[in-house]
Parts: sequence; structure tokens; C-alpha cells
Amino acid sequence: MIIHDVEMYSRKEMKALQLSRLKETLIKVYDKVPFYQEKFRELAISPEDIQTLEDINKLPFTKKSDLRENYPFNLFAVDMKELVRLHASSGTSGKPTVVGYTKNDISNWSDIVARAIAIAGGEPAGIFHNAYGYGLFTGGLGLHYGGERLGMATVPISGGNTDRQISLIKDFKPTVIAGTPSYILKIAEEMETRGLNPRESSIKFGIFGAEPWSEEMRKVLEEKFDLKACDIYGLSEVMGPGVAVECHEAQNGLHIAEDHFFVEVINPDTLEQVPDGEEGELVFTSLTKEAFPVIRYRTGDIASITRETCRCGRTTTRMSRVKGRIDDMLIIRGVNVFPSEIEHYLIQIQELAPHYQVHLACDGTLDIVELHVEINEEIYQRVNGNMAHEHIQSVVKKVQHSMKNNCLVSMNIKALAPKSIPRSEGKAIRILDKRKSLFTI
Repeated sequence: MIIHDVEMYSRKEMKALQLSRLKETLIKVYDKVPFYQEKFRELAISPEDIQTLEDINKLPFTKKSDLRENYPFNLFAVDMKELVRLHASSGTSGKPTVVGYTKNDISNWSDIVARAIAIAGGEPAGIFHNAYGYGLFTGGLGLHYGGERLGMATVPISGGNTDRQISLIKDFKPTVIAGTPSYILKIAEEMETRGLNPRESSIKFGIFGAEPWSEEMRKVLEEKFDLKACDIYGLSEVMGPGVAVECHEAQNGLHIAEDHFFVEVINPDTLEQVPDGEEGELVFTSLTKEAFPVIRYRTGDIASITRETCRCGRTTTRMSRVKGRIDDMLIIRGVNVFPSEIEHYLIQIQELAPHYQVHLACDGTLDIVELHVEINEEIYQRVNGNMAHEHIQSVVKKVQHSMKNNCLVSMNIKALAPKSIPRSEGKAIRILDKRKSLFTI
């Protein structure tokens, strides 16, 4: 087991390091970034006013809309000649968010991700199968550089081309695999279709993220591959993957790289900090980034934090697994539902495969919810493909009952044959909300 000294710091030691780095970051953004200069002036504060970590609540928040409004490079704190890489979001909901990295940023990020992979079970001299997408998305390259920095032979397979994924897993015998949980599940299903048993592969640890996934999905993946499945967290605006990761020993909260990121949890309505253990919106301040430092960045992700020492021995603050994103939360007839909650209860129904989609429409002022689920192969064969069979209808009623009792929403259930729901080679598309189009002018 690899544990770095900083992961064992006392709370006093960590706070001293964070405060020192925070002060340096504030001076940089105040001197170099007009956006933050203006924000500081509006609040009548200067970097010198921040003398303790508790003073951070005097600082302004940064939102994703601020990044879009300053597109592409107006939030950068270095000259363009100092940049060595740019990443960007897809921009599907407006202008993309753009992030930049100096040479030192890339080096720090590699160290952070190397630590994360080690926390999740990776070891030098192992083989790392990286099925995250490469490109403007930070996942692929972020994990790649971390794997190399740790000393693993890193396979840059990227997402897609499932046939080749299976061949390389069989031939190269990786010890660690990384990717979105929905795509790794697709790989397992394709292996089973070919008569291969994923449990007999060499993979012992999985690092999964970039989309919400439940504890039940963890159990499915661990059972399919006979591995330890660990959650990894990150977002491009803060750095990319590696901001936090679960340890394979406890799998009980994600260890935050606190020497590089200061975390808060706030009430998204009042914007006040909430106590440890209470759910709220995660807020991160970068402490070492040169090109694109962020101050109190509101992630939109709902989670809680704990500062208790982990069973693995690390003392770093841990965040809970993300319950969902504020902007992904579904409001159905006045009831708040996260997709992860739907998944949590669906996977407990043994007659179903672990795939689903929620289709939302509107009939006048009434929300219509149609939940698409797949019958598993065993049940499908038992009823000879007859989706009108009474056994299938009993499963439909079971799903309706579960959603009504647990998610407090009545849903129309559409049971489908195995492999009817589209599989993703990246982030799974779980929600199809046709209500939004009704308000488009």
C-alpha cells in the first residue's frame, strides 16, 4: 500500500499548508485576473484580509456561468505563452467552459492522479487499462498521465471499440481498469455474450466515475469482474479527475487531495457553510493551479464531508459519493428525484438488467414519466420472449410499486427485451426530458 506523507498530516499541519497556498493563490488572482479584481472590489476586500481558513467565507463564489461569460481565456492568470494544454467542455448547453494548464499544472495533476490510482489499488509495474475518452474531455489524458507517473504501463485504449477492449484485456492482462461505469458494464456484457467470464480476467481494481452511479451498480460491477470498484471524482473547472477518490480498503468516502484543493459544503439556497456530515453543494478552491485558479467554485454536486481518519490510515478529508447534481435533479409533480435514487432501487429488482432510461413529457400541466427498463436474459428466455406474459407484467407492477413507495413518484413502466436500451461508450444517457422543448421559443 502506497501512502504519501501529506495523506497522513494532522489537521493542524494540513490547515497550515492550505492557508499558505491559499494566500499565494489569492495574490495571483487579484494581480492577474480582472474578473476576481472586480469581485474583490465589490466586496471591499483584498488578499490581505484572509488571515485564516475560516476567512474564506468572505471571498466571492465562482459559477460555471462566470466561465462561459469570460470565454475563452479571460479567467487565466498566466500569459498564453506559458500554457502547454487547453481542455474544454462540449458546450452543448451554451458556450463551452475552457480550462488551461501550465507545465507545472500538468506535473501537479499527474502527481495527484498517480496518488488517486494508488489509493484505488494501482501499483507500479502493473498494467493500467484506460477506457476513458481522450480529447478535450479531461478524463482520458488526466488518468493517462497519472498512470504513467505512478509507474504503470498505461494502455491508452480510450472509449469505444469494445471488441478491441476485450482483446487487449485478454492479451495484456491489466490489473486496473478505468472508465465510466456504464461503459465498463457494457464491456462485461459483451464478454459474456462471447462466452468469456469477466471474473476470470486479470483485473483486480476498477476506477469509475464521470457519471452518477449507485452502490447497487458498484455491486454489479464487482460481481461481474471480481474486482474492487472505486469512485473517482473531479471536474475540469477544478482540475480534472483526481480531486478525490475512494480507497480500495474502506470504499467509504472519497479522499480529497487537500494539499491542492480546499473544500466547503454550502446550503445552495442560503450559500452558508453547513456542518460536516450534512449534505449540501460542494465548493472547491484551488491551491496550486497556475494557469486557471478558481476561488470558491460552486460545483453543483450534492455531497457531504467528514474529517474522521479513514480505516486505511489516511487523515485527509473525505467527501461522500455524489448524490447528484443540482441541475440534474428531476422535479416531477413537485417531487425532487435524483437519477441515482431511481438506479438505487431498480438494481435491487433481480428480474431487471442494470440499464434504464427515464422519459419525461408533459400533458398540459401534468408531468408524464415513462421509465424504460430491461428484463434480464434469464427471465426473457423463461417467457420465450413474450413481453405480454403475466410474469413480465408482475415485474412491471413490482417496479411501479418500488418507484411510488421509494421515490414518491408514479411512473408508467415500459419493460423491454434485453439490450434494447442504447449502450453508451462514454457517459450514459439516463434522462430524456422532452418537457424542456415545450418552453423553447
